[in-house]
Amino acid sequence: MSDVTTLTESPVSTPAMRRATLIGATAVLMWSTLALLTTLAGAIPPFQLVAMAFALAFVIGLAWTVGQGRPALGALRQRPVVWILGVGGLFGFHFLFFVALRLAPPVEANLINYTWPLLIVLFSALLPGERLRWWHLAGAFLGLTGAALLITRGGIDLRAEHFAGYAAAVASALVWAGYSVLSRRVGDVPTDAVGGFCGATALLALLCHLALEETVRPDGTALFAILGLGLGPVGLAFFVWDHGVKRGDIRALGAFAYAAPLLSTVLLIASGRGEPSWRVGVAGLLIVGGAVLAARDMFRRRR
Repeated sequence: MSDVTTLTESPVSTPAMRRATLIGATAVLMWSTLALLTTLAGAIPPFQLVAMAFALAFVIGLAWTVGQGRPALGALRQRPVVWILGVGGLFGFHFLFFVALRLAPPVEANLINYTWPLLIVLFSALLPGERLRWWHLAGAFLGLTGAALLITRGGIDLRAEHFAGYAAAVASALVWAGYSVLSRRVGDVPTDAVGGFCGATALLALLCHLALEETVRPDGTALFAILGLGLGPVGLAFFVWDHGVKRGDIRALGAFAYAAPLLSTVLLIASGRGEPSWRVGVAGLLIVGGAVLAARDMFRRRR
């Protein structure tokens, strides 16, 4: 059995790659709870929420490392470029996205930001050993169309006075896509290091909170939401995503990411915070169909 592929044939995935891809895809499931948990957090300012959730993620990551019998701070001894990539990805994405939401309407900012899964698929062509085929692009575009249908609800109004906000949304998408793809170039860095990135992100978010926001004391529901965020979409999700983009099919993960707004909408509807509509059904077909198409390589058997 040979691992060499011809110029006209796309490489097929191994069982280990499929397993890593599925592990990475669980991050998308966790990110789908972000809107609901953020809603439950109530009036907690964005940077305060990020600081508290990422601090919890750091503690959880530290406990996991110790529980596995590894040195508590061993994974934190990384090259400066790794720290720049990790902290720049986690904190840079959230900082730019919050700036976008302040300077542009949320619908437009969110839609522009959600080009990051498509950018991951496109940027993956620059990685050694990766090849971009028509089904990867088609799947990503189907997902983007479905996400746009959900986010905009059929209407969008781009205006020149919101240009700075749009630019920040584009930058946030580029940062997250770049972080996800470049993480594959530092595949030797253990996933435990993500805990350190979370700790640094929590510290930077705290500084931004103290400079830009008024502190709000969380009530019982907000504390539950913060715990959920730290355990899921703003915590464990970044650990499994790191594993997935380093060892799985990064193009398939990019397409899978469009399931997050779909599942988020379904959760909001189920909790009584949203209403069902035909758009949800059509968007679901587009996103699921796009993900299956982009993940075509995962279903091919190695000869």
